[in-house]
Amino acid sequence: MAITELILVRHGESAGNVAALEADRSESHRIAVPSRDADVPLSALGLEQAAAVGRRLAALTPADRPDIVFSSPYRRAHETAVVALRAAALDADELRPVVDERLRDRELGILDTFTSIGVDAEFPEEAARRRFLGKFYYRPPGGEAWTDVALRLRSFIGDLDRHTDRTRALVVCHDAVISLFRYICEGWDERRVLEEAALRPTPNASFTHLVHDGRAWKARAANATAHLQQAQVPVTEHSGATDVRS
Repeated sequence: MAITELILVRHGESAGNVAALEADRSESHRIAVPSRDADVPLSALGLEQAAAVGRRLAALTPADRPDIVFSSPYRRAHETAVVALRAAALDADELRPVVDERLRDRELGILDTFTSIGVDAEFPEEAARRRFLGKFYYRPPGGEAWTDVALRLRSFIGDLDRHTDRTRALVVCHDAVISLFRYICEGWDERRVLEEAALRPTPNASFTHLVHDGRAWKARAANATAHLQQAQVPVTEHSGATDVRS
């Protein structure tokens, strides 16, 4: 295997995260976002969190720094990668983020921008179908199940062996994607991945570090946020547990 370390970073807080929180507080049916999901930018706090990620990368020894960077094509993730690399003074051409659409967030189809309350009120049949099938296998019309995301991630992980001259990859993506990286790499089952996502949500701009020891992937760190606390930047979770916005 070429790449033997994966440094998984969730994007910083996005404008969509903030809008989803406000929609939940006001018990609205819809989340007020001005653009399609792929174009939602970071919030002001999200930019601070991304810079804190960069400061943590800068503090690593040269031997521990990533030598290749991958990013979801969604703006909030790519922006996090660019800001972090700039803050770490690692934004040279050779570390320019490689955008890979397999790292994008889970697509929600007709349920996109709806809150849980909105789904229950306006799509009661879909809400009932989701409860019956469970979060892992439920696929909203026009969207993806968690298993669909896992399938594209298996393809991405399989391609890591192509990078024979690299050993440590920084991957900037989304909370459900990070959960499914662990599901695949650590051999979790449906119950374990959903339990971990519910009990230990992935904070914005957190680090999860997976290392392959020659036999299997193991987590050296998960959902780490000490770099945010050291920088006195607020830690936010904005859990995607409702499957509305992650």
